[in-house]
Amino acid sequence: MINLLKGERIDQFYNEDVKIIQNPKVFSYSVDSVLLAHFPNLPKKGLIVDMCAGNGAVGLFASKYTKAPIVQIEIQELLADMGRRSIELNGLQEQMIMYNLDLKEANTVLKHDSVDLLMVNPPYFKMQEKSQKNPNPHLAIARHEIMATLDDVVKMSSFLLKTNGRLAMVHRPDRLMDILETFKQYKIAPKKIRFVYPKMEKEANMVLIEGIYQGSMDGLKILPPLYVHKEDGSYTKELEKIYYGR
Repeated sequence: MINLLKGERIDQFYNEDVKIIQNPKVFSYSVDSVLLAHFPNLPKKGLIVDMCAGNGAVGLFASKYTKAPIVQIEIQELLADMGRRSIELNGLQEQMIMYNLDLKEANTVLKHDSVDLLMVNPPYFKMQEKSQKNPNPHLAIARHEIMATLDDVVKMSSFLLKTNGRLAMVHRPDRLMDILETFKQYKIAPKKIRFVYPKMEKEANMVLIEGIYQGSMDGLKILPPLYVHKEDGSYTKELEKIYYGR
């Protein structure tokens, strides 16, 4: 029996039949986590890491497509605890483990040159003096570079990834130049990019990017655009397939 804390609920992701403990006042996954989990080709073996894991959604979704072990790293104790209980709720204790840990200390539980695929949904917004932070501290840490920057994320990724290991990230299009420059600094070659649009006539509001550690800088592919909603607000066929398997 899984205990739920005040404000928590169990949501089900139907395509993968995954149950996830959420608390809207603390953290709930959104479409960026769903798309990140479905973006890279998942290795059948080796080691997968889900960094900035939140309540564990990305790793939980990915677990349905691979038997590879999945290690999750999340700095916020409340979110990591939800993730641990969701792992237990889905009976995935043999495949997955959640660490309540600052990603800058991930090397205390993971070895250098040991990871085949690292997935990350990092904080999107730079911290500046005039930054408008979310008044909810849990959401502020998840969305703003308060506890970890883009540089921190990519630097640790380069330490953990094997040669030719892959880093898959979801972020904001307006940070793309920062991402590409940081990838290059830490010897991660961008290999595929896909822009995500809320609707066909709107600007992209997300970008999915995958890079290879110590890979050749040639061969970047820009994939077809991914549209989330149709004109009437319903999901596109691609999103319906991801969410519902139809």
